[in-house]
Amino acid sequence: MAKRGSSAQPSLAVWLGLAALVIVLDQLTKVLIIGSFQLGDSQRITSFFNLVRVHNSGAAFSFLAGASGWQRWFFVVLGLAASAFIVWMMRSHPGQKLFCFAVAMIMGGALGNVLDRLVHGYVVDFLQFHFDFLSPLFSGGFFPSFNLADSAITLGAGCLILDEILRVKRGR
Repeated sequence: MAKRGSSAQPSLAVWLGLAALVIVLDQLTKVLIIGSFQLGDSQRITSFFNLVRVHNSGAAFSFLAGASGWQRWFFVVLGLAASAFIVWMMRSHPGQKLFCFAVAMIMGGALGNVLDRLVHGYVVDFLQFHFDFLSPLFSGGFFPSFNLADSAITLGAGCLILDEILRVKRGR
């Protein structure tokens, strides 16, 4: 007798495993940066990319970084609540592979940054891109530093947009 849900759709465990892989890779890269760089250090890799060590006590683009400390716990609670909601959504839509992939990436990234906030009180960022055409938007053309968790969240958000576009297109 076939197990329920054993058809072509991945189980919740697959999506949770993907989120866990994002967390592990994110934390591994941050450990390597913390072990190799002092705060503020920068290593030029190419003409447009540096490895750096930056601490961000805020959210994206250092939003609320200057707050008095309450933002740490706000972002921890927000990340945990979002992750619980994401698990519920994955359970509710198991056949939607692109959707589940997208929210698994978002959850893995969110929890990777939550771990930083719990352990350090800030998020460790280390990827820094700089292009002259960004100068009107960012000082010296340096895009704000980010990490693997942020990249997973961005990939997940892009996949959510693609999933919605495809869903609307199928509905026509």
